Amino acid sequence: MRTAVAVLRKDLLVELRTFETVPAMALFALTTFVIFHFGLGRATLSGQLAAGVLTVSVLFSGMLGINRLFVTEREQGGFDAFLLAPVDRTSLLLAKAAALFTFLVVLELIAVPAFGLLLLGPSLGPALPGLALVLLLADLGIAVIGTLVSAIAVHTRARDLIGPVVGLPLLIPALIAMARGTAAPLAANGAASVPLKWLEVLALYDVVFALLAYAVFDFLLED
Repeated sequence: MRTAVAVLRKDLLVELRTFETVPAMALFALTTFVIFHFGLGRATLSGQLAAGVLTVSVLFSGMLGINRLFVTEREQGGFDAFLLAPVDRTSLLLAKAAALFTFLVVLELIAVPAFGLLLLGPSLGPALPGLALVLLLADLGIAVIGTLVSAIAVHTRARDLIGPVVGLPLLIPALIAMARGTAAPLAANGAASVPLKWLEVLALYDVVFALLAYAVFDFLLED
């Protein structure tokens, strides 16, 4: 854990100094909301349509962070240094997944209020607890899969293409659960509780893929 915390601290400090990832993710999300606002020709959204727009915006904004996750290590020899260090290699998985999870949370702290102002018909206040729970579970799944996919893609020439091609199919179950789970809090007739079924799907997805990533990451890093 000490190694993972050190790597996570390094990634967060680099982001605070350069602002290369989170601002780009936030700008992408805000631009997406504006496009949907004019493209759909509707002043406000609610229910399943609002949930779909929010899910798509978070997903594609998150892909920017996924593509940038291991770029510094690749360009500055960080992979070689980490492989030579006498540390548990899966600590890099924990650190990078935690960094991506942090980026996604910060993104949503910016994007969700903007979504409420630009597109959402119902008041966002009553929806926040249920919406936050679904988003956090979805963020965890995206962070795990994104870290695994980014570690694969960064070793290829077409890393900006390989990441989405490999990652999007793996994220489909989490995205469906996220879209379905956020529909109830964003309902037009008032916020409803999130169906337990979708919370269970997200939790199970997170556990399964976290264990899978933990099992294969060591071998993936060597290759």
